[in-house]
Amino acid sequence: MSLAEALDAGHPDVLATYAALPLPERAGAASLALSYGRPTLAVWWATDPRHHEPLTLAAALLRLGRATAALDVLETVPDTARAALLRARARWQLGQRDDQADVACILARREGDTPALMAAVTLAGEQSLGAPYAALRILAEGLRVSEQIGQPADAHLLSVLAHAQLRLGGPKGARTAQRALERSVARSPARVLALLALRRDTEAGAEARQGELHPVWWEGFRAGCPEATSDGVPAAQE
Repeated sequence: MSLAEALDAGHPDVLATYAALPLPERAGAASLALSYGRPTLAVWWATDPRHHEPLTLAAALLRLGRATAALDVLETVPDTARAALLRARARWQLGQRDDQADVACILARREGDTPALMAAVTLAGEQSLGAPYAALRILAEGLRVSEQIGQPADAHLLSVLAHAQLRLGGPKGARTAQRALERSVARSPARVLALLALRRDTEAGAEARQGELHPVWWEGFRAGCPEATSDGVPAAQE
């Protein structure tokens, strides 16, 4: 069984599969684990001194709701679009809203980093959900970029867009949520948010648990903003 197969299946021997890999093949294992919704494994493997991956480590910590730890990791990371994006997400989990998402958008355009731009626009849209029309305008930029490069719209962006549309009423939100669900990967924030938008809360909860996704990622979609504590963990969940 390959490492990817073991991660996808949640195989109990995934650690043994990783340990059996030749050292050069362990590079990128943390990113792979995160892409399959296994953030705890991503944290372990990203801290391997032979294959240290600080951006992956910070992203995995954020999946787990460990915003302060993620900011600590990012202190020594150069100021790139992806680092700015992760800092913005961490501060948002801590209940703070600054200009870091805007900074990430600027850097992503400058660096030509389309995935980072999509993620930054998505976060900015999420932060603006209290004013749905403003969120729609922000998220429209991501849709335009997708059209320009000829790629399908990002699933996470679509899931946030669905929630903005639902707040305005009408059938668009459900249709967008269905598209987001079809494009999302298992155990991801995009899939959890899409299922919530479709009112499939039980399935959303199961996906979140399997992906170790902390409630700070989705509770704000009910209240408009995460209710933060000292480490970005909602008080009721500590």
